[in-house]
Amino acid sequence: MPNPWHCLLLLPACVAAVTLDCKHIRIDKKDFDLSALGGPKTIHEQRWLPPSISNTTFTIDLCSPLKKLKGVDSKEQCPSGTRVCGVEERYNPIDGVKEVVEVRPIAGEFSTSHGRAMDPEVTRLKESSNTDLEGLRIELRGGKFPETRSGNLQKAIVELLCDRELTGNEGFEEDGAAVDAASYGEMGRRADGDDDDDEPELPDLDKGKSLQFVSYKSEKDDVGVLRLTWKTKYACESAEKEPVKEPTEGNKTAGWGFFTWFIVVVFLLIAAYIIFGSWLNYSRYGARGWDLIPHGDTLRDLPYLVKEWVGGLTDRMKSVNRASEAPFLPLHAPPNRELGVLLERMKPRKKTIASASVQFVPSIRYLLAMDQEPSATAMTPVNLYWLPLQR
Repeated sequence: MPNPWHCLLLLPACVAAVTLDCKHIRIDKKDFDLSALGGPKTIHEQRWLPPSISNTTFTIDLCSPLKKLKGVDSKEQCPSGTRVCGVEERYNPIDGVKEVVEVRPIAGEFSTSHGRAMDPEVTRLKESSNTDLEGLRIELRGGKFPETRSGNLQKAIVELLCDRELTGNEGFEEDGAAVDAASYGEMGRRADGDDDDDEPELPDLDKGKSLQFVSYKSEKDDVGVLRLTWKTKYACESAEKEPVKEPTEGNKTAGWGFFTWFIVVVFLLIAAYIIFGSWLNYSRYGARGWDLIPHGDTLRDLPYLVKEWVGGLTDRMKSVNRASEAPFLPLHAPPNRELGVLLERMKPRKKTIASASVQFVPSIRYLLAMDQEPSATAMTPVNLYWLPLQR
């Protein structure tokens, strides 16, 4: 039993130590998944106690505590936290009277109510029994009957035997209570014709079940021990996990992605900011109506700001298009009137405008110039470059 003071610091580890996680059981570097065996399972022990029949119904759930049954008196059920419960009923076939005699919590987690932990212990059958059987042995504790100072401790020992043909849930589909009542009625009619010394044949209420009753008796130190065997493929050491079924078009459920969660979180943050800001403006400044919303003026002007920004962007795009569509000035020999005017402007710099082996220039603002005087016979362009001119 872990020290409770250590549990305050290592709570997850202590919880794992006193509970049984059916989905993740690791023994001797071997993993087992018994989650498919979860849920309440019932098994019976019957005895002939003339003139009555004793039927003790043992209910077990390996993976979670048993739930209370609706419509049943709480005194006829085990307390909360029980994993293995035994309820003894006695039925008189003569007058048809059935009553609950004893309720025995055999195993469970009762640390908070009675200071007793379930303290599960899981071992491999190959080690605990020194045999070649493949499977697991699970011991569950915590029960006491009767719940007095002189009561006897209880525990359940479940041996899960490897059977690759059985899931472990066989035989639990029918309603056991209905079979119980019908079988007892038929058995009572047969018992009336038998001798008093002969025991009537008790009905088999657990026929076809993979979970079977072995014994329930006091063993060492007067501890009441319930022994069960359970055949299942999930106790096999080489059992393969069932493949995960791919979702079909009919039952496919799409999960939320990162961007969906991002949008949801941003929306919640904005909503929280607006709500908190509105409350602050109301409580501190007594604002009303539109003035409650934080930055209300900016939000009112937002459509106009967007419109102005779009208009400015459109004007800039139009100006760029107009510049790219400027007319071209072709150069011909002899130069035209405008080229002559530009030539007069460049005389002080001793530059000569001549035609070159180009067909167009972008506009009148750009001319082709040469760094040498023209000769009489030919004009050879040297060091051609674009020269911007001022109008």
